[in-house]
Amino acid sequence: MATTSRMNRVMPLIAAQREKCEAEHKCPVEGLKAMTNVRCSGGKAGEYGCSGVDLQSFVPLSELGSSGNGNDIWGWTDETDGSEWAIFCAVDGTSFVDVTDAQNPNVVAWLPTSTVSSTWRDVKVYKNHAYIVSEARDHGMQVYDMTKLRNLKRKRRRVTIQADVLYTEVGNSHNIVLNEDTGFAYAVGTRTCGGGLHMIDIREPKNPVFAGCGDVGQGYSHDSQCVVYSGPDTRYTGREICFNYNEDKLVINDVTDKSSPVLVSVSFYNDDQYTHQGWLTADQSMLLMNDELDELYGSNPHTRTLMWDVTDLRNPKNTGSYYSDTEVIDHNLYIHENGLGYLSNYCDGLVIMDTTELRSKNTVTKVASFDVAPNCDSRDFSGSWSNYPYFKSGNIIVSSIERGLFTFKVQDAVMRKIKKPDPAVEVARRMAHVQAVAIFEANQKHTSSSSASIGVAIPGMALVVVAVFAIFKVRRSTPASNALYSRASTGNDIATL
Repeated sequence: MATTSRMNRVMPLIAAQREKCEAEHKCPVEGLKAMTNVRCSGGKAGEYGCSGVDLQSFVPLSELGSSGNGNDIWGWTDETDGSEWAIFCAVDGTSFVDVTDAQNPNVVAWLPTSTVSSTWRDVKVYKNHAYIVSEARDHGMQVYDMTKLRNLKRKRRRVTIQADVLYTEVGNSHNIVLNEDTGFAYAVGTRTCGGGLHMIDIREPKNPVFAGCGDVGQGYSHDSQCVVYSGPDTRYTGREICFNYNEDKLVINDVTDKSSPVLVSVSFYNDDQYTHQGWLTADQSMLLMNDELDELYGSNPHTRTLMWDVTDLRNPKNTGSYYSDTEVIDHNLYIHENGLGYLSNYCDGLVIMDTTELRSKNTVTKVASFDVAPNCDSRDFSGSWSNYPYFKSGNIIVSSIERGLFTFKVQDAVMRKIKKPDPAVEVARRMAHVQAVAIFEANQKHTSSSSASIGVAIPGMALVVVAVFAIFKVRRSTPASNALYSRASTGNDIATL
């Protein structure tokens, strides 16, 4: 299919560049030392270019446990003590780092890949459990109970751990998407479900169960964001809505009923090259999107961030684009409820945008940055892969492909310039979301109770209740079984690398 051919264009480009970089012994960067507490002053923090962002700490890849390059990253807060953790993905596994004391990070544990190494690995968190997927052959989804880290961190040395569970209804996945409000995870970029969402019920964290295919006939989903909807389009209040980035378009679908996902809208935009990823504003009225190949093959080589009005879910509109003054490839972005957008733009590193006037004036403004790739300023797939900006401390963790884990703090002078949300409006927004989640949960209970059994009427006999069961391939991990794999027979295979 045409959309698949686009994916087959991206991955070889990145793989070829990685191989060249590794052959030149530049990936990972050798000889790096850990750093701590370096203030950004005069546009520099050591060798790194910066503006308004201080370096709290840096941990090189070798100390994280990896023998290769880094990729994605996510965060976890342990609610029992408020400790903050970086979950750093690399080609050969996943590192768990206590960054509560941001200037003295503690690398606690290393979870190896379940099969082989891969450039692509991703992780999300639900109820103190990490869910890890990879493009590695036959990898499946690793599940690790992070409450175990509470005791491990006291050792003050890195230990190797193993997954508690390995879900094998998928082999390779490009990303994992997770909705903490509903307890469902979505593997994207898999060979199942026609390339669409592979939905997994993780409400029992150590018992992931295949929940259905979110494929709505729109091809391969590269990344997604799934939310309980509480935005301005009241037709969908309390519904579980996914915003999918499908290579050449934005696809919105309703996955409230896992047995029958519904296509809401499909939206295209000018000069599309590879629709990669995006994120909603806190009020779910707007979103920012990145296209991974437009700087390489599009009409303008400057970094483009697309702005979308999604107040009408059936008719989203690309309202414009922000163009950076630099020519680098963009990758992953997230928007915080504080109004800031945090962009990982490969060779530009971390770029921070003020999005508080995105809806009212259709504009965003760059307010701060930290370049984690001082030797790269071109349209290469090098530098920053992703970031996580949601810690209560305000610290931001960033993954560097060739270097390792960075922890940052935006300077107070920058934060003071950002327009604060109206307290009354913010309270109303949060209350609206709580109510939307309650609506969703009430509807789920009604659906569950009405479909828990099937009544079969047989002439001349009493009503027979038939219970329906399904067998799913989930197992507890053991070192010997990690390489095993069983592929879901749900949906059509697609040819991805």
